[in-house]
Amino acid sequence: MSRILIRNARLVNEGRVFDADVLVAYGRIEKIARSIEGVNASVEIDAQGRWLVPGMIDDQVHFREPGAPHKGTIASESRAAVAGGITSFMDMPNTNPATLSVAALDDKKARAAASSVANYGFHFGVSKDNLDVVAALDPRQVAGVKVFMGASTGDMLVDDPRVLERLFDCVPTILLAHCEHTPSILTNEALYRERFGDFIPPAMHPLIRDAQACWRSSSLAVALAKQFGTRLHVLHLTTAKELALFEPGPLSGKRITAEVCAHHLLFDDSDYASLGNLIKCNPAIKTREDRDALRQALLCDRIDVIGTDHAPHTLQDKQRPYASAPSGLPLVQHALPALFELVEQGVLPITQLVRKSSHAVADLFAIPERGYLREGYWADLALIERLDEPRPVSLDPILAHCQWTPFQHHRLRHRVTTTIVSGQLAWHGNQVNENCQGLPLAFAAQRT
Repeated sequence: MSRILIRNARLVNEGRVFDADVLVAYGRIEKIARSIEGVNASVEIDAQGRWLVPGMIDDQVHFREPGAPHKGTIASESRAAVAGGITSFMDMPNTNPATLSVAALDDKKARAAASSVANYGFHFGVSKDNLDVVAALDPRQVAGVKVFMGASTGDMLVDDPRVLERLFDCVPTILLAHCEHTPSILTNEALYRERFGDFIPPAMHPLIRDAQACWRSSSLAVALAKQFGTRLHVLHLTTAKELALFEPGPLSGKRITAEVCAHHLLFDDSDYASLGNLIKCNPAIKTREDRDALRQALLCDRIDVIGTDHAPHTLQDKQRPYASAPSGLPLVQHALPALFELVEQGVLPITQLVRKSSHAVADLFAIPERGYLREGYWADLALIERLDEPRPVSLDPILAHCQWTPFQHHRLRHRVTTTIVSGQLAWHGNQVNENCQGLPLAFAAQRT
């Protein structure tokens, strides 16, 4: 691996902002100092005062491989990720076939080893029929175990109380939960079908998948976790009401944690008027009041990490009528630059953004030697430029295979100029380095 010297950077790390040079060698951060002189580096980058942050570690993506290459692949979506400053991802199990067996898990790891330019890990799936397999998992081989307590596809919906109790009791690692109460959703949907027939407006999505449906499921998950002492991580919170289920304060020592996704921080229900099905996702983007409560929850540490839930679909599929349009949106290329707009607006300190998108994710999933700017740690870095004038997102080539973004009409003041993955240039000069090879993420067996 080449040596890379980054000069004149403004580092953001562990609550501090400071100017320094960084030397990368043999995949790792060799030295951080006010000035580094007298070294031979094959690549030297003058950061010119740009932000240097640990690359975002995205705890949930849907890269669609295997099963839906027309939507995305590990190759295409990992390239979009590094263009957006994401250096590591953890992929969800609802592929085709679903990741419900060790063989399916190994297949996905092999695919990533052959094609990913970002570091990678994989979550294992749960069905009513594979609890013995889940119980026998080696925690070092999976990022986490994912349960769909509502709103799943295929045979991964798990809502039988007896199955859930056994799962919460036997799961050997972090249990990630998608929480929506399906019977409530179906009841709401029937009401809106009576009113609108087959032409339900997309703006009804947060009323069909409403706050109560989220609360009923997430409160059950938290109750089960307390009953069985489960290490629970509730994904993509969307409502102010649910926040009462989670304790504020530092991540250390928590057994029950929560994630918020970029789109739930950046959009609200007023955006359905212009974007419609393009922002249809599960759980739904809800009110501005909910959005603002989620932002505040980051400040008091009631929410622990930020992810994307990147879920690409073709534009043709998204243009179907509401009832048949799939849920999910592509986010990895623009999530981090868009989140930097919250820093620009004074909503979120930059140190807190870095903590929630990098430090805390590494700590939560017990990923050793990543997520921080520390000497000896893997060099997973993103260099972020603040532009003098906001730049239209439409000027950038979209690297996600689906070729669209919900930010298409946005103007962003920040962009990623360089991404380094495990000490290798992955994105630089507006190009992906095709020689970059992401590494498998390691996970400690014991996670607190």
